[in-house]
Amino acid sequence: MGNRDIELLIIEDDLRIAEIQKRYIEQIEGFQTVGIAASYLEARTLIDILKPDLLLLDVYFPDMNGLDLLKETKQQTKQMDVIMITATKEINQVQEAISIGVFDYIIKPVVFDRFKQSLLRYKDYHTKVLQLGKENIHVTQQQVDKLLRKEVDGASNERSYLPKGIDPLTLEKVMEVLGKVEYGLTAESVAKEIGVSRTTARRYLEHLVSNESIEADLSYGTVGRPERVYIVSSKATKNLI
Repeated sequence: MGNRDIELLIIEDDLRIAEIQKRYIEQIEGFQTVGIAASYLEARTLIDILKPDLLLLDVYFPDMNGLDLLKETKQQTKQMDVIMITATKEINQVQEAISIGVFDYIIKPVVFDRFKQSLLRYKDYHTKVLQLGKENIHVTQQQVDKLLRKEVDGASNERSYLPKGIDPLTLEKVMEVLGKVEYGLTAESVAKEIGVSRTTARRYLEHLVSNESIEADLSYGTVGRPERVYIVSSKATKNLI
């Protein structure tokens, strides 16, 4: 296998979305898009010919259900991995995809940071599997645990792939400050609490909004423009547990 790029096949019937995904991939080192399929026939043909390492797969197509293709692919080749990228939010569909064996499940619209995080996690996982295959036929329980958690060398995925300019310790402080209030805080208030600039605080807050750890709303005061207020919602709190 060497150090070649990981080959991806995009299976998406909306060619505009497929092109966005392709451009995202071009910004992430170590990956190469080998094809785009917009139908079952195209997907089946390209899978058989190209044998990519990873599929980026939607659920709904005019001529198929992506979950059916996922089942079919998994039955035929255990070594081809799949990341679902879809607007489908029904829990039964998510549960089925997980039970079949997707590496990750990303809900549209796709945020680049989340997309990049997923691909870098896969790159680590893929590299580790190849290394283990070269070194040994047998693996230890610790190695299996890391593969199942999709971790490498015990590093936390969330911490390993934070966007540039986002420090995990500062991020924890922001969450801690927000967790102590009931009605939310502005970026300026958070900045004062943790001792950073308003711009820095806003950058961390918007990152947390993008990954749905917190929510943002507008507060209309008596004077001036409305301010953006950040709060840890009950739904977000459950997701963090």
